[in-house]
Amino acid sequence: MAFKLILNVLYTIGLVLCAFVAYQYFMAKSYPVMAAAIAVGLVVVFLKIRLLKDVRNSQKKV
Repeated sequence: MAFKLILNVLYTIGLVLCAFVAYQYFMAKSYPVMAAAIAVGLVVVFLKIRLLKDVRNSQKKV
């Protein structure tokens, strides 16, 4: 369970970092890098949702 907690924190940090990078490159008008940061952010959101569903299901079984 501690591993999942650490993974959740890392996903959150990654999401904030992707948002910051996307904003900075949007202001610099470097749209391909911004699009890549948004794509990576969407993958992180998907992984975070899967992790949260897994944690919720494991708590229901107990």
